[in-house]
Amino acid sequence: MFFEKVVIAGIGLIGSSLARNLRRNRQAGIIAVCDKNPLYLQQAKALGLADEIETDIKKLVRDADLLVLATPVGAFGPLLKEAAPLLKRGSIVTDVGSVKKYALKEMEKYIDKESGIAVIGGHPVAGTEKSGPEAGFADLFRERWCILTPSKLSTPEALAKISEIWQAAGMRIETMTSEHHDKVMAAVSHLPHLIAYSIVGTVADLEGYEQKEIIKYSASGFRDFTRIAGSDPTMWRDILLNNKTTVLELIQRFVEDLIALERNIRWDEGDKLFDLFSRTQKIRKEVIEARQDQPEQEKRLQAELNNLKN
Repeated sequence: MFFEKVVIAGIGLIGSSLARNLRRNRQAGIIAVCDKNPLYLQQAKALGLADEIETDIKKLVRDADLLVLATPVGAFGPLLKEAAPLLKRGSIVTDVGSVKKYALKEMEKYIDKESGIAVIGGHPVAGTEKSGPEAGFADLFRERWCILTPSKLSTPEALAKISEIWQAAGMRIETMTSEHHDKVMAAVSHLPHLIAYSIVGTVADLEGYEQKEIIKYSASGFRDFTRIAGSDPTMWRDILLNNKTTVLELIQRFVEDLIALERNIRWDEGDKLFDLFSRTQKIRKEVIEARQDQPEQEKRLQAELNNLKN
């Protein structure tokens, strides 16, 4: 599988890691990058990730075989409003967003069903809290899941091509509806990020605590929350607002569970606390057994990335 020209809109962590894989696997003749940040564009060029760079997507897409939307999901509509009329028949549009129902709605809104352009929703479930083209690395996706969500404008051929890109990057492929994807991600990603942002904000605002002491004595619990809460604010604003129905349902459930925990502590119900902690410990073991947390591998990859920069 080979694309003469791939346009990546958004050259952050995911976009730049994808560009590295397209280069390494020789899956694209020309890689063109669009980003509103001129510094990111210059970095992408200097890193050898882009043959063409532009802040205006209209200047890149006319001869593109594949357009990858790797911006925050809130930018999908404005980008496609500009790009869709210029895309050629037979091209493919995909994305890497964490909210699929909204993403597909935006893509389908601007692409005519008679245009011959295929649309495939995509979500490589991988990442770090860092952003920008210098934060990316080719092995970011290895042994992770990529969820594909076909749309009304999908074709079997386009689905196979997008699957091959992510498989070549080392990902395992799963296909599901956009609705099911958003429910799953709300539970395993969106709510945890929201809680992390909230906890870090709460601790930082506590009266009687010196900010420098909170930073200095951060134990693993707070430190891990700050890692998650260090994620891109624009991206997570757009994710939460565009999956709001499911997220709000989970927030209500979480609040109810938190109130129950408060009651357990207030009334010294140690047996109930122990039962909960035992269940969650079991889930942690299952996550590790499913190879969804490989800290040693991630440390090695980060060390390799640092070596490349030095």
